[in-house]
Amino acid sequence: MAEPYEDGEEDGAVSGVVYVTLGPDAPARLDKALAAAVPEEWALSRSRLMKMIAEGAVYLDGVAVTDAKAKVAEGQVYALHLEPATEVETRPEAIALEVVYEDADVIVVNKPVGMVVHPAPGTPHGTLVNALLHHCGDTLSGIGGERRPGIVHRIDKDTSGLIVAAKSDRAHHGLAAQFEAHTVTRAYLAVVHGVPNAGDPRLRGTKGVSVETGGVIRIATHLARHKTDRQKQAVVWESGRHAVTRARVLEDYRGAAALVECRLETGRTHQIRVHMAHAGHGLIGDRVYGGKRRLPEKLLGQGAVIGNAFARQALHAATLGFDHPVTGERLEFTAGLPADMAELVQYLRVAAGIRG
Repeated sequence: MAEPYEDGEEDGAVSGVVYVTLGPDAPARLDKALAAAVPEEWALSRSRLMKMIAEGAVYLDGVAVTDAKAKVAEGQVYALHLEPATEVETRPEAIALEVVYEDADVIVVNKPVGMVVHPAPGTPHGTLVNALLHHCGDTLSGIGGERRPGIVHRIDKDTSGLIVAAKSDRAHHGLAAQFEAHTVTRAYLAVVHGVPNAGDPRLRGTKGVSVETGGVIRIATHLARHKTDRQKQAVVWESGRHAVTRARVLEDYRGAAALVECRLETGRTHQIRVHMAHAGHGLIGDRVYGGKRRLPEKLLGQGAVIGNAFARQALHAATLGFDHPVTGERLEFTAGLPADMAELVQYLRVAAGIRG
């Protein structure tokens, strides 16, 4: 379990100290235990954590721990001393944004397909952060670090939809705490192969899958990096990070495909894509996790043609809800399907005889 950022001064300036409490399933060595325990929203990679340990920025009971392989124990509380946010080298870029909501503390954007959220070695330009720096100027929160100002959660490059960023440090605190407490509402729309049927014996017999009221399918596993492909995530049981997705079928396209609403309880990398593939219903267009399944043209006609040629995973962050981190007001936003998914769904509905 990890605690949210703590304020170190009366004016709300961030001290840069965060606290992480190790749970019962923590890996045995320090670097791995911290990497598993810190929330993804803090954007602290294992390599960064190892560097912090080596530099004496990780403390246990007031004493710096500098050995990344140090043995750990359940219940230990580690203090991570983050360096103050440095001047952002990433340059502002005049990239058009679809702003859904904005005030002095937060901004909600409908991210387009193909946009990376924050700069990385392979994508130093054209990111959401570049666009936000131009749009917001110097008002973005600095907690996220040099490359991730204001960012409290992420969406894959080829996933479209809603994302919130913090424009003040106090907003960053509040949003990060809500993501950690799983009180943020995040609902995605996905088009998947087959139809996840709550009565399907195969699905019910899949490890980690259960059925809740209303035919909602709950998928609960641990996720970790794939052993041989570090760009992928994999379902694991004895290590990794706990992940829960709930899926509900909205439309059945003649048993060959379905429009599914996926709600996140946790927010792990590639979570929906991995979980739906684990359940046997990979996302259409997902070349990484979806396998080589193809939609049957005899059943779905032009919908199958479009689906089989779909250039990305058919996934859209459609709903985002959270308590305003300053006013406390509950906010909820929706974003309609982007053009490519809307076209796919339209043709699948025609093939399935769904009207309205």
